[in-house]
Amino acid sequence: MNLSQHLGRRVIAVRHLCPQLGALRHRFAERGGDQLESGHSSGTMADVAKKIREHVGVEAGYHIIPKSREGLLKFQPKQDELPNRSMVDSYTTAKVLLETDAVMRQRFVYGRGLLRMGRIIEELDLLAVWICHLHIHLPNLPEGVPLPYTFITLLVDHAHFLQEEFIADADVSLSGHVSWTDKSSMEVTAYVRQNGMLLAKGIFVVEARNAVNNGPAPVNPLVPATKLEESLYQEAQKRRANATTRLESQQPTKEEQQLMYELFTRTKGADGPSPSDMSTLPPNSRWMSKWRRRTLVHPFPENRNESNTIFGGFIIRKAIEISYMTVSLYTNQRCMIRSIADVTFTHSIPVHSYIKLKAYVVFTHKNFIQLLTVVNAIGSNSFEERRCNVLHLTYSCSNVVPEILPRSYHEALWYLTGRRYFNRFRDSVSHDIVNEAKRGIK
Repeated sequence: MNLSQHLGRRVIAVRHLCPQLGALRHRFAERGGDQLESGHSSGTMADVAKKIREHVGVEAGYHIIPKSREGLLKFQPKQDELPNRSMVDSYTTAKVLLETDAVMRQRFVYGRGLLRMGRIIEELDLLAVWICHLHIHLPNLPEGVPLPYTFITLLVDHAHFLQEEFIADADVSLSGHVSWTDKSSMEVTAYVRQNGMLLAKGIFVVEARNAVNNGPAPVNPLVPATKLEESLYQEAQKRRANATTRLESQQPTKEEQQLMYELFTRTKGADGPSPSDMSTLPPNSRWMSKWRRRTLVHPFPENRNESNTIFGGFIIRKAIEISYMTVSLYTNQRCMIRSIADVTFTHSIPVHSYIKLKAYVVFTHKNFIQLLTVVNAIGSNSFEERRCNVLHLTYSCSNVVPEILPRSYHEALWYLTGRRYFNRFRDSVSHDIVNEAKRGIK
């Protein structure tokens, strides 16, 4: 379903989708424009990092052999010992001080003065872990005993940005709450505001593990306490129900098979298919095989989490940075990240690993460009390589971009995956515009 069908008589062409994103200032607001509030503040994000370390009893500094936490296993509760929690119990806010802290501001800006969205999502991931700490309540845990839990980000369901609205010299406010739970995992909805304006939203799925991170740990059941919480909980349930099948794992539909054939006929050459390579590149287009960029990153102990593996937010930031460079080189123009979807964490990355990042341009439409970024870990001892993360990213550009075209069946499947993720992003934008119009939010 296209954008004009969503809006009825309000026909908005896809090429005008980027300006329409400005209408989504309230697109992440809760139903009726209400906001979940608790008055709880966690201070700055530096305070949050410190509180997490103190909460789980991890020693400051790096230790090749961390202090054993096996003694905490005896304090892990059973599921029936955990009381119910509401969303407001975990709701908190934290600040990134960009207005008064010049050193902090330097870490968050590009050379042009734009805010780095990779840094924003890195901080948001850290806040999501702290929100899980606030949700967990163990009534039988003795005073002074560290929390016998470890929290691991399993998935970033999606994150959306209104990047052009951010400014570099105003404080950023991060907030969020647990929006869904099952036996050992939690969904966290997190928000980014600046000058009171809601500019980004992320949905994280975090797993609770035991103190030594070798098995699941139970979490407090989430029971909505108000109509607003019930509404948010129902939305989260729908997301989790629809998250079982990833878009790249679905076989091509008949429509997509026809599209693949049409792409083939456009590039088969004047004499048709032949044993020799007779492919022809149409005007204002580029081969997918020519537009992939890769780099190696050497992470250090400063990039680890409290489990002594590489922090998920750091991995996402590096993936965003290589995708940004790739899209900038592809388009030769200024581009803005709009969406990240289905960021999977299939394997943790040990602190002594190398990280290989590969970014691929897989789909384009008008002034939008879709990228697939893959993160692999290389063991510094064995030098074995394995895939750890996959990200799907949507960027918008000022002008129409050259069309990307596949040259093989494998690339055609990537093309279809990129098209699916772009359509999901486009549909979510149109859906939110309609919802806000129905709610009468200005």
